[in-house]
Amino acid sequence: MLVARITLAKTDANCLDCPIRHRAVCASCTSSELEELNRIRQYRTWKAGETIAWAGEKMSFVGSVVTGVATLSSTLVDGRRQMVGLLLPSDFLGRPGRGEVSYDVVAATETTFCLFQREQFEHFLSKSPSIAKELLEKTLDDLDSAREWMLLLGRKTAREKIASLLVMMARRDGALHRNEPGDGLVFPLHITREAMADYLGLTVETVSRQISAMKRDNVIQLMDTRTIRVPDFNRLVEQSAASSGFEDAHHALPETTAKRA
Repeated sequence: MLVARITLAKTDANCLDCPIRHRAVCASCTSSELEELNRIRQYRTWKAGETIAWAGEKMSFVGSVVTGVATLSSTLVDGRRQMVGLLLPSDFLGRPGRGEVSYDVVAATETTFCLFQREQFEHFLSKSPSIAKELLEKTLDDLDSAREWMLLLGRKTAREKIASLLVMMARRDGALHRNEPGDGLVFPLHITREAMADYLGLTVETVSRQISAMKRDNVIQLMDTRTIRVPDFNRLVEQSAASSGFEDAHHALPETTAKRA
C-alpha cells in the first residue's frame, strides 16, 4: 500500500490570524487547545493541477483548506473520471481513524492546506471534544450535500445545476468573509468550465451556453473569466430550484462568530 507522505513547512502565521479560523474544525477550540494546534500544525501549498493524494493511498496527514480549491474525483476501470466533490476554504481533508483516501485529490487552483500528521491529530482529537464536535458537524453537512447532489444530477436541468453550483460558491464565499450574500455580490469562480461540466455531469458546450444565457438574462455578470457578480441574489436562487441541502450546506455564519462580531 502506498503512503501519501509530503514535505511540510512551518510558518510564522498564528492560528488567531488564520482566514478560516471561524469556520475550520478549530473554530470552537479554547486558547490552550489553539496553542497545541499551533505547535503541531504545518502548511503546504500545491500548484494548480498538482495531485495532493491518489485514491487508495494511505494518508499520513489530515488538514483544512486555507486558500484555494481542490477537487475530489473518482476513476472507473475503463478510465472514465467523475468529479464527486470540491474542497473549498475551511473544508477538511481526511478522516481520523480511516487511513486511506477514497478519491483522487487535485489542486484546482494554487491551494494551501493547514496540515497535521495523522497520529498527532488523532491523539489531540481524543482530548478535545470541541474538535470532535466540529468534525461531526462537517461530516453531517457533507452527507446533506451528497444527498442534495444526487437530486441535482438526477432531476435538475442544466441551468438549475449551474445556478445551484454558483449559489453554493457564493454562500461559501460569503460565510468565509462573514457576510450574508445579497444583491451585487461579487465572488470568485475558482474552477474552469471544464471542471464545472465534470462536476455537474454536463458537456463543456452546455456549461458555456448556459452561462452565456444567464449573462444575457442578467442573472449573472462576468467581471472576468473567473469572477462573478450577482445583481439579484434571490433571482439566482430561484434559478437553482433550491431545496434545503446542496446550496445551503455550511453557508450560515457560525454561532461562535456571531458572538464575537
